[in-house]
Amino acid sequence: MAGNGSKPGTSTAAAAPTPVAASEKTVSGADVNARPFSRPAEALEVVPGLIVTQHSGDGKANQYFLRGVNLDHGTDLAVTIDGMPVNMRTHGHGQGYADLNFLIPELISTVNIRKGPYFADEGDFSSVGSVHVGLLDSVVRTMASISAGSFGYRRGFGVTSMKLGEGTLLVAGEAQTYNGPWENPDELRKLNGVMRYSQGTATDGFTLTAMAYANKWNSTDQVPLRAIASGEIGRFGALDPTDGGNASRFSLSGNWARSDDAGSSKANFYVIRSSLNLWNDFTYYLSNPVDGDQFHQHDDRVLGGFSASHTFNHQFAGLRMETEVGVQSRYDNVQVDLNNSVRRQFASAIRSDAVKEGSVGVFAQNTVFWTDWLRTTAGWRGDYYDTSVVSAFAPANSGTANAFIGSPKVGLVLGPFAKTELFLNAGEGFHSNDARGVTITESPSDGAAVSRSPFLVKTKGAEVGLRSVLIPGLTSSVALFMLDSASEILFSGDAGDTEASCPSRRVGVEWTNDYRPLPWLTLEGDIAVTRARFRGDNADQAAAYQDLAGYPASQLGNAPGNHIPGAPEMIATTGIRLGHNTGWFGALRYRYFGPRPLTEDGAFVSPAAGLLNGQLGYRFANGWRIQLDGFNLLDNKTDQITYAYGSLLKTDSLFAMCFPSAGAPTAPRAVCQTGIMDRVLHPVEPLALRITVAGAF
Repeated sequence: MAGNGSKPGTSTAAAAPTPVAASEKTVSGADVNARPFSRPAEALEVVPGLIVTQHSGDGKANQYFLRGVNLDHGTDLAVTIDGMPVNMRTHGHGQGYADLNFLIPELISTVNIRKGPYFADEGDFSSVGSVHVGLLDSVVRTMASISAGSFGYRRGFGVTSMKLGEGTLLVAGEAQTYNGPWENPDELRKLNGVMRYSQGTATDGFTLTAMAYANKWNSTDQVPLRAIASGEIGRFGALDPTDGGNASRFSLSGNWARSDDAGSSKANFYVIRSSLNLWNDFTYYLSNPVDGDQFHQHDDRVLGGFSASHTFNHQFAGLRMETEVGVQSRYDNVQVDLNNSVRRQFASAIRSDAVKEGSVGVFAQNTVFWTDWLRTTAGWRGDYYDTSVVSAFAPANSGTANAFIGSPKVGLVLGPFAKTELFLNAGEGFHSNDARGVTITESPSDGAAVSRSPFLVKTKGAEVGLRSVLIPGLTSSVALFMLDSASEILFSGDAGDTEASCPSRRVGVEWTNDYRPLPWLTLEGDIAVTRARFRGDNADQAAAYQDLAGYPASQLGNAPGNHIPGAPEMIATTGIRLGHNTGWFGALRYRYFGPRPLTEDGAFVSPAAGLLNGQLGYRFANGWRIQLDGFNLLDNKTDQITYAYGSLLKTDSLFAMCFPSAGAPTAPRAVCQTGIMDRVLHPVEPLALRITVAGAF
């Protein structure tokens, strides 16, 4: 999957905003598609310092890492497509679940990138960053492509646009199949469709967009290293070949904008219907020694929302000002279920909940242009959340809750001096927690009392940075940042109850470079280094560690510590792109995903993962293109993603101690509930090639 190699067309997406922070950036769709990437969500790796990876089948939401944060499937990374939120709150698999498999990369017009809680118009999930993807309204010529490659990859894509009345109608579609290198093939089957009508421009016009997406797949989930080392399974083998899922998404959205000398207005709405079924087995035989630990997560929802804002261009005391005020609202009606399953068949219920969750956010932001080299921004937003949870099997976990949080923001920009600007930013943000964790009182597994989650969790951040265009053709920025997250209790979608987490602090630096010395040559290089640590002591962890004494295979990795599991310390990328609009073109991109601590005590550490992807092709003057993409060109045999936690295999000696054929267990209950601590991995896919033939008509 890669660039369309043609003129990108036009869009009524909002123009690139004036940067408020050094880490803010806008990337064109043409630049996005000029990179080789294997999955739709990897298009987001144009965000400097962002890693997009996968630990399961390709129909599941990806896992994201940015600024020393393991963002899981989207928590604290807000993603929108054409103004629609991608993150799903109170989701069956994880809070903030951001599935981008419905995105067709060739339709991307712009990607607006922000980091940190410094922007008044950014709300839930945006504390680490936000990514706003705009879509094309038209294409210069009808385009179609066919791709085929390693491991059963097949993809067909087409897009066309035409005048309709006073506007333009764009229609696009995609079909894809993929098996992967897995011993149990993914058998992925995906269909995507987009229909978009637009009139006018980004500042004076409107769009109306309909999308449809359906997908089903098998998945080879992460497996324990000891199962591979012992030969029980191969590196691409599965312990439960019935894991997998299916998903669908249908949406209707609209955007409207008007502007004049006095100011500008914009508004959008969206209605989304989505459904997801996931079957996973992460602990194998830890809980169920006969049939295994597979569980089924179901999420079915309808959500809708709107936003509207107006920017006033005015003066006060002779100073030019821009003041924006706005409102954002969203409502989710969700049915979410968690069940035990055996080979995708229902075994027993864990919990089933009907959730209604609504929110309203208001914001105001004022920018003062003191001189042509000094401007300041001050903003504030307030968010109110309200929810009701009806628990089918545990009425004690039903309830209602509401919360309000206010978030101030400030920023200062000095310059340009020698084509260089200095940015200073600080602000507060938040993320919401799963509504089920907000009303819970008892564990669905054993009825024990559990602690409730706070509905809204505050974050605080600051950043100082420089951006320079002093050297012709080079845009370079550096940002030093800090991000604090308050003490919180999180809802675990895989278990159906809550788990505690300490306060945390992250301090880091990012250096980003984009150099275009010649029209046919682009060089890129980014590096991000972060120190992430918990703050405070976790008494529960110390007690749990003592309960495992005498069983080092279970105790290792469970000692108290201040490492944040999965927090990357270094991420770096470098790339080169060559070529004109016609003739030969090519690209190479190397991505380094540094080691991460996998447990709080640092006893388990992931290996680093360095991947080299490449692209070579030829564009003909008549609009046709032939292109070869290569992934993992060095055939690196490392982990795509890594965890460390306890599990049990039937071949473990502890299994016989915990589940003897006769008599009582001979190992302590805490040890049997923990299992064997091990590195658990999803391997990087081996060298793969894909060839694409595309035409413009």
